[in-house]
Amino acid sequence: MRNVSVDSVDHLPRDILAIGTDYPDGTLLPWHSHRRAQLLYGAVGVMQVSTEEGAFVVPRQRAVWIPAGRPHQVRMLGVSTRSLYIEPAAAPRTGSTSEVLEVSPLLRQLLLEAVEVPPEYALDGRDGVLAKLLLHEVARASTLPLHIPLPSDPTLAKRCLAFLQQPDIHEAPEAWAKDLHVSPRTFSRWFRAQTGMAFLPWRQRACVVLALSRLADGEAVTAIALDLGYDSPGAFSTMFKRVLGESPSAYVGVKTD
Repeated sequence: MRNVSVDSVDHLPRDILAIGTDYPDGTLLPWHSHRRAQLLYGAVGVMQVSTEEGAFVVPRQRAVWIPAGRPHQVRMLGVSTRSLYIEPAAAPRTGSTSEVLEVSPLLRQLLLEAVEVPPEYALDGRDGVLAKLLLHEVARASTLPLHIPLPSDPTLAKRCLAFLQQPDIHEAPEAWAKDLHVSPRTFSRWFRAQTGMAFLPWRQRACVVLALSRLADGEAVTAIALDLGYDSPGAFSTMFKRVLGESPSAYVGVKTD
């Protein structure tokens, strides 16, 4: 199925519905949720996904897993998607949180094939087997560190959001502790309890995730590195590759690939 609303087919008695959708660059899908769990895969482009848990950036040929009923908002930057909508009882991932997933070559091909099958495919035929294999591949997909968790405490959340507006890799936890009128030790415990991460890895991940969208817009690696406070493009590239396994240049201009 292509370019149809999931609401128009949600009633069909199939565990998986696959829909392909092409979005104009910059399309914003406002806050919404689905009765089914969703695997949202971008063949090209970059997706910026917000949930109550925090922010995600999903590069091309990766996917975001959104559990059933989870409110989310998505901005599409030159994206053509292949989505799976999965009945909650058949959901292959058991966690209650959203995740960015690695998409294997097999899963990628299955997603491309799935949008070509009829909505009421034969359960005991080739398309039914394809649907079952999709569930297995989604279950075994590995999670990527592209989630920026946000705290529930409003004071700390405000400080985190301010950082995301103006990130700087050299911002020190001691400065945050001073701004928030707590000791560095208290801040460290508080931050980890609220986000599930220590401050320094959170700061690094935030810089990588925020850089992805700018790289997709075709911005130069050097300009991004300096804006984020890195001493050199090489230092930024080393950190980026350590987190994602690829250099920043692999993501430059990915919207138009």
